[in-house]
Amino acid sequence: MSTKTQLENDLKDAMRAGDELRKRTLRMALSAIKLAEVEKGTPLDEPAVLAILQKEIKTQREAIADAERAGRPDLTAEAATQIRQLESYLPQPLTTAEIETLARTAIAEVGATSAREMGQVMKVLMPRIQGRAEGAQVSQIVRQLLG
Repeated sequence: MSTKTQLENDLKDAMRAGDELRKRTLRMALSAIKLAEVEKGTPLDEPAVLAILQKEIKTQREAIADAERAGRPDLTAEAATQIRQLESYLPQPLTTAEIETLARTAIAEVGATSAREMGQVMKVLMPRIQGRAEGAQVSQIVRQLLG
């Protein structure tokens, strides 16, 4: 079952159960997916849906930071709950060692020897990692391996 279908089914379950926070979270995610599909003009594939979920999680992390600065623990707790709910739809994250292994393979495929070729390595590596690790973490590991 695709992630989008799972989100839709879980939204129906949340509506039946009267779980307002989960309902809002799932509607937010499905709305972002629908918007991207309208912009693209075709249904999204699984990696694109996972990328949207990651973007929504990142947005909620920013909301937590804003709520903490504003002294609003209620909003912080709500955003943290939304993050946990959205993360449950993402594949198991890669460990640093797994990212390093994939990065070494990509470096060997590209034949990269310096940090100037990092863009080529990332171009090969990111589709393999999509949805399972943050881009900043992957970038840092590749930079260390090439540095």
